[in-house]
Amino acid sequence: MSTAEPVDLGDLREVVRDFLAARSPSSAVRTAMDSGYDHRLWRELAADLGLAAIAVPEEFGGAGAGMAELTVVFEEMGAALLCAPYFATVALAIPTLLGSADAAAAREYLPSLVDGARTATVIFNGTLDAFDPAAVTLTARSDGPDYRLYGAADRVIDGYTANTVLAVANTDAGTTLFAVDTDASDAAGLTREPLATLDRTRKVARLNFDGVSARRIGVDGGAAPGLQRAYHLAVVALAAEQLGAAQRCLDMAVNYAKERIQFGRAIGSFQAVKHRCADMLVAVEGARSAVQHAAGLPDGEDLAVAASVAKMACSEAFLQVALDNMRVHGGIGFTWEHDAHLYVRRAKTTQLIFGTPDHHAQALATLVASSGHQPEGPP
Repeated sequence: MSTAEPVDLGDLREVVRDFLAARSPSSAVRTAMDSGYDHRLWRELAADLGLAAIAVPEEFGGAGAGMAELTVVFEEMGAALLCAPYFATVALAIPTLLGSADAAAAREYLPSLVDGARTATVIFNGTLDAFDPAAVTLTARSDGPDYRLYGAADRVIDGYTANTVLAVANTDAGTTLFAVDTDASDAAGLTREPLATLDRTRKVARLNFDGVSARRIGVDGGAAPGLQRAYHLAVVALAAEQLGAAQRCLDMAVNYAKERIQFGRAIGSFQAVKHRCADMLVAVEGARSAVQHAAGLPDGEDLAVAASVAKMACSEAFLQVALDNMRVHGGIGFTWEHDAHLYVRRAKTTQLIFGTPDHHAQALATLVASSGHQPEGPP
């Protein structure tokens, strides 16, 4: 149990929002889309604000907070379309390390991730689909005390710039986690290729492993349970990011509806626009309930169910609200110069990351069936 002082979520939200407004406005996002993330911004986020440490246990130099605090941060980063390796490092790599139950590896890697000196990412499968041990495409072969990795992975988030890649691979014993330090002298055999995607605010890459030296993390063949939990935590973080972006789209639409004058009236006074904004609000609030429920579960209770509900709700709400925001803005919302299309692009791609809404609907059906719970019918 953490002894850290409780964090006021309202204060945390205000600090993160103000920082991103000053350091990562739309102009900075557009620059990063072309040139890559701002390394100084990343260090400020991690070291100065301490946001990389927020959900890391105090024994590893973290703040000892939980998912409630972390989801607030991801909401604000989603709203700002932040271009930085925060999601890959904080939502993927750190929970994966903590879930490995390898204290030595955690002590070695976490301090440099927490202070922003290094970044990291995770390869669950060969693609960005939902984690499934049966879908792991990398293989590892023993090479004395070390291992060699073979195979390829597509669409690795921040894979082109990550200093450390945590890769899931199959060994003779089963699903196992490995670490590759990409800037180490023994990383020969690793090639990284940046990929062009619909969402230019989130960088992905293809990684090829041809006998790359890797360090085993945790027990050989015993990584699946910890990886499942890390995956579900990442899904909740992604849903929070979607929620924050959807809220920003709603705010953009409402503000524009108040300011845009047609036929001598603000367009927000027209019934069709009012109804559209009302539908957007309902979608956002439904998504918010799902995220807050998932973030508030005690010690991850029923995390798989809550994560799938949140991902479904937020994926559908974000795309609906992003498209409606563009429609409220009319012709200007479809131009490259306006930010509305950036949110549509992010909305569509995040629907596909870590499982589509249809995938999570099926996952929920399977979980409900396996639990033996049957919903009550009408009297």
